[in-house]
Amino acid sequence: MKKVSVIGAGNVGASTVQRLAEREVGDIVMLDIVPGLPQGKALDIMQAAPLMGYDSNIKGTNDYVDIEGSDIVIITAGIARKPGMTREDLLKINGKIIKEVCDNIRLYAPKSIIITVTNPLDIITYEVYHCTGFDKKRVFGMSGLLDSSRFAYFIAQEIGCSVKDIDAMVLGGHGDSMVPLPQYTTVSGIPISEFLSQETVDRIVRRTIDAGAEIVNLLKEGSAFYAPSAAIVSMVDAIINDSGRVLPASVYLEGEYGFHDICMGVPVKLGKNGIEKVIELKLKQEQLIALSKSEKSIRSGIEKLNLDIYKKAFLV
Repeated sequence: MKKVSVIGAGNVGASTVQRLAEREVGDIVMLDIVPGLPQGKALDIMQAAPLMGYDSNIKGTNDYVDIEGSDIVIITAGIARKPGMTREDLLKINGKIIKEVCDNIRLYAPKSIIITVTNPLDIITYEVYHCTGFDKKRVFGMSGLLDSSRFAYFIAQEIGCSVKDIDAMVLGGHGDSMVPLPQYTTVSGIPISEFLSQETVDRIVRRTIDAGAEIVNLLKEGSAFYAPSAAIVSMVDAIINDSGRVLPASVYLEGEYGFHDICMGVPVKLGKNGIEKVIELKLKQEQLIALSKSEKSIRSGIEKLNLDIYKKAFLV
């Protein structure tokens, strides 16, 4: 029986717990610092079990001791974006929250695989990697998978085909500097260039880049949570079932794509031990330039973090 803990009982965290329960992945813990919040949401989800037909055990808690022995820890804790706010605007607040989360994961779930969701995602993933001292295979972020899903939806909508037929790929940072890859995006194996003009593809790429902000502006308060939680659970499935799925994730790079000491979205093979392999694609010159800009954007945020004490502690 696997144990999966979700840190943060906001919209993303609670939606993730609900999806995990419906998949019957194992024992589930939902933790939040707000008294009663995770307990109430856990009880609500459990009361839906007889109607939806799942047998899952969910524990809502405010105590980190309850994540002890977790196989997978999903970090959704932090504030969400508001209209006009970029992911980078969140760094100062969410960076402090994540340090406390990492300290407790090291203490109670030192053998776990960590999936980061908190924004700014790539920067937070880098922080979690250094603050926990975990092997890089066990720390990665849910970013490219969500962005690729958004890209796929927009393409299917434009073509008028089933979303099931779209395989999309987005690299780079989870933000304004992401790099959608049309040449690695297909409809039942057929390049999207056979269906869409370059002008249309460019328009869809721009909408994909702005997809998160589009939802934030429509909601007025809060940000996306249905699609992010679906992306998270897809990653959990790949780990628990050891499926070896190839999908994009924000991972720590040590020379791949020419980048060092940074976390950003690239294709990976995901299995029971976490990241089994980073897959390097052949990119066009303009995409390499865009990826380099994405790397610079992420690194500028990383430089605002004070991680020296952790790097020295873990000799990283």
